[in-house]
Amino acid sequence: MVRQAFVSRTTKETDIQLEFVIDGEGKAELETGVPFLTHMLDLFTKHGQFDLKVNAKGDVEIDDHHTTEDIGICLGQALREALGDKKGIKRYGNAFVPMDEALAQVVVDLSNRPHFEFRGEFPSQKVGTFDVELVHEFLWKLALEARMNLHVIVHYGRNTHHMIEAVFKALGRALDEATMIDPRVQGVPSTKGML
Repeated sequence: MVRQAFVSRTTKETDIQLEFVIDGEGKAELETGVPFLTHMLDLFTKHGQFDLKVNAKGDVEIDDHHTTEDIGICLGQALREALGDKKGIKRYGNAFVPMDEALAQVVVDLSNRPHFEFRGEFPSQKVGTFDVELVHEFLWKLALEARMNLHVIVHYGRNTHHMIEAVFKALGRALDEATMIDPRVQGVPSTKGML
C-alpha cells in the first residue's frame, strides 16, 4: 500500500496543488514562489525520506504570508490523508538536529489531537526577504491540519537561517520516525483503540 495523498486548494489568495508520499526517496519538486520556504521544504523532504511535489501560486507581491500558511495547511491535510487509519505506525517521533552553532529539537505525536508548542527566539526578523514569523505560522497550520501534537524547541543558535534549517531537518526526521510502520504494533498505538 502506497501512503500518499494529493491536495488541491484554491482561494482568492493562493492556488496550490500538493502531492505527498510518506514512504518516498527524499525527492522534492517545489514551485512555491517563496524561495526560502522552498529551501526549507527541500530539506524537510530529504531528511524525512518523503516525496513532495508543490505547485503554488500566491499573492507574493503583497507578502509571503498567505502562500506559506496555505502550503502548511495543504501539507498537513496531505499528511493526515496519507496516514489513513494509522494502523501499525510508531506514532511518536523525536529528532535533534545541529546546524553549525544551532541546535533544534522536534517532537511529534500523531495523536489526532492538534497542538503546537514553540520554544526559542530567532535573532533576526528576516532571512533575506522571508519574514521569520512565518515559520511559526507554517508549523502551527501544519500541526492543526495534520491533527498532530507538535513541539519545536530551538535550544540555541546565533544565525537565524541555521536555526530554522535545523528545525525543518528535525521536523522531517521526527515525522519519518513517527510514520514508520512497526511490525510489533497491532492496530493503532493507543489504549483507546483509536487515534
